[in-house]
Amino acid sequence: MLKAKELGIAGGIIWGLCMFVTTILSMYTGYAKEFLNIMGGIYPGYTISGFGSLLGLVYGFFDAGIGFFLLAWLYNKLTKTKRK
Repeated sequence: MLKAKELGIAGGIIWGLCMFVTTILSMYTGYAKEFLNIMGGIYPGYTISGFGSLLGLVYGFFDAGIGFFLLAWLYNKLTKTKRK
């Protein structure tokens, strides 16, 4: 049994930090610029900038948080049916 809330928070923190760090790296080195431009199409208002790094952190936290929460919830529902 997975704890959906905890997995959601953990996944959100990791993806939010990934977006933040990758944006900062891209500002100075151009690293992952194409990927981050695609993310700008997914996350409204996101750009490769200082403000964009914070916006990516927030968007990433909620995006992955909800995704991982749903993943754990669905996993628990499916394994519960098998156990009966």
